[in-house]
Amino acid sequence: MKKAFIIKSHDEFNQIINGGKKIKGNIITIYYYPSDDKKIYFGFAVGKKIGNAVERNKVKRKIRMIVHSNQFLFPKGYKYIIMLRKDCLLFSHAKWNEDMIDIIGKVENNEKI
Repeated sequence: MKKAFIIKSHDEFNQIINGGKKIKGNIITIYYYPSDDKKIYFGFAVGKKIGNAVERNKVKRKIRMIVHSNQFLFPKGYKYIIMLRKDCLLFSHAKWNEDMIDIIGKVENNEKI
């Protein structure tokens, strides 16, 4: 994933979270908002309840790899914020991937309606 397609600004995070749609999974919550161009943008958020900075960075690395491997499944033309729930450490990497694919399918179904 290129740095050009990463969301980092606080204002953009707030715009997507407050103005976009939300889909919850067992482990992952995705907020999405239409982008101005037809590209895909990603932002990652992990709360302090998950652990210290080292743990949060490990979790973000894992979720980035899952997103990178499933990037072709995301509908184009949206900005996504991917948040992890507090109990994500109780589940395996495979379960995270399964939850991500399930949520992506729900995003596609919401946009076809």
